[in-house]
Amino acid sequence: MYRPVCPGLCTSMMHTMNDNTPITIHPHRVGINAHLLADEESYRQAGVSRYIQGLATHIPLQDPEGDYLLYLRDRPAFVSGARTVRTRMPTHQPWVRVLWEQLAEPWRARVDSLDLLHSPVNVQPFSLPCKSIVTITDLSFEMFGETFRASQRWYQRFFTRQTALRADHLITYSLRTARDVSNWYGVSQHKISVTNPGVDEAYRVVNSGDELATFRSRRKLPEHFILFVGTLEPRKNLSLLVKAYAEAKHSTQFGWKLVLAGGTGWLAQPLFATVEALGLNDDVIFPGFIPEDELPLWYNAAELFVYPSLYEGFGLPPLEAMACGTAVLASDASSIPEVVGGAGMLVDPRLGDAWTEALVFLYQHPERRKEMSERGLQRAKEFSWDNMARETILAYRTTLSGSR
Repeated sequence: MYRPVCPGLCTSMMHTMNDNTPITIHPHRVGINAHLLADEESYRQAGVSRYIQGLATHIPLQDPEGDYLLYLRDRPAFVSGARTVRTRMPTHQPWVRVLWEQLAEPWRARVDSLDLLHSPVNVQPFSLPCKSIVTITDLSFEMFGETFRASQRWYQRFFTRQTALRADHLITYSLRTARDVSNWYGVSQHKISVTNPGVDEAYRVVNSGDELATFRSRRKLPEHFILFVGTLEPRKNLSLLVKAYAEAKHSTQFGWKLVLAGGTGWLAQPLFATVEALGLNDDVIFPGFIPEDELPLWYNAAELFVYPSLYEGFGLPPLEAMACGTAVLASDASSIPEVVGGAGMLVDPRLGDAWTEALVFLYQHPERRKEMSERGLQRAKEFSWDNMARETILAYRTTLSGSR
């Protein structure tokens, strides 16, 4: 679902979305940096990895005659319609990846005669022999810098600013992030395209009660629970959620457990300390990282999906939950309202009392959850990886033609 930052771009983009013929930009050659495509079961296999996978999978499908090179390390067993160029350098280590991006990638772009390089996560090389597009995922390191390690904060702030100013064109997941980039870095909105990520077909309603019961039993899950999915880090605002959940349990006969699913990121220890201090060790469940092929079952098994994040560049989990027919209670901050729209309930992430009230209300009103579920299913249909790929290809074409 594309929403251009600059109204003048609207006509050509909407024509593309309504035209099912393939978009072709060849004979130009485009490289995509896929080194953050994760293969380990950890927080690194999060939104940016899913986005890169979406690019690598769907762009060749939408432009089967296109000439695309996918740059990645040896280890990920990933199959794409694009040609792959692999390196033996251990670029899963951040400092090695930085060296590869700044030193080896410009050399590869020259050797491979690239016309355009797409860097999908904030940073491009300082020197390039071709045109460039960069996806800026979010500016959390600017707005919530205290939640990052000092080295990571410095790296992101310095390189992302330089990249935003030097790149030929920028892509963001949401209008909110596009505005943030424009405001923080003084980038013209004419230089930014907004292309929403999609939701995979695997995220759908599971109608088999037996299948869900078997899944709950295998995973030792309670019959009724609230679910969060995402990296356990301060920006996700989970300590506030835990406190609101504790208040809900104290104020009513609240019968749901709380499941906080995801890999442990940075500065997660205060969250575990909060759970222990509130005496919720038996009520708050930490299953760890959830393999992607299991995620639809987790969403389907939950009574309610919660997402109290302070800031997101997009927020795939609420979209996936809606596609699975699960009611969504989410933050009204940053880009999340662009994803959830009017299909869920949105609450200020700074107001713990409001979260308590929302949890109690939705617990006591199953008819409201059913209504939210139905609206969410319709909302999720508006997002697809094919649309994202087609809009990205159009950004490639217009950048290469110099029309922006």
